[in-house]
Amino acid sequence: MSQPQYPNPVAPQQPHYSQPPRKKKVWPWVLGGFALAVLALFGGCAALIGTAANEVAKAEESRSVAAPAGTEVRDGKFGFTVTKVDPPVTTVGDNQFLQKTAQGEFILVSVDVVNTSNVAQSYFGSNQKLIDDQGREFANDTAAEMNVNDQLSAEINPGNKTSMVLVFDVPVGTVPAAIEFHDSAFSDGARVAVK
Repeated sequence: MSQPQYPNPVAPQQPHYSQPPRKKKVWPWVLGGFALAVLALFGGCAALIGTAANEVAKAEESRSVAAPAGTEVRDGKFGFTVTKVDPPVTTVGDNQFLQKTAQGEFILVSVDVVNTSNVAQSYFGSNQKLIDDQGREFANDTAAEMNVNDQLSAEINPGNKTSMVLVFDVPVGTVPAAIEFHDSAFSDGARVAVK
């Protein structure tokens, strides 16, 4: 017996769809953007550090180079002029209870201080330094300074001038080379030669 013959079924035709577009990978772009941002950050930091280093070098140069003796130097809101340097003494003060004796010897420097700003400014003698011919820095001796000045600090109005005496306790035989003036404890400072 023979098998009945059935017609060949035709496979149903599948509709033809085009391939979906391949998704582009995003992570290389993200990684590249991140790398560029990091490079820009480091480049900006390097430029900032370079600029800051240049400013510090300029400030250090102006601080270490002394203006000629007798000229006014300016730091911040003050102008400073050395008017006299006295020979060294071992004791300052007439009052036997306040009198101060030096560890070495005292160098007394008379200074005119002018307020160059538009508002009142406070001057403090403790911010000033003496530089000797070996480059050593000496702090102002405020306890000794009480014996030669009416006050240790002064409120100076705009355009006004006050005269002060700075007192430095230095080793015997020290040769003063310059005074470094500061309008505050944090200012760059300006030097003027004393000879």
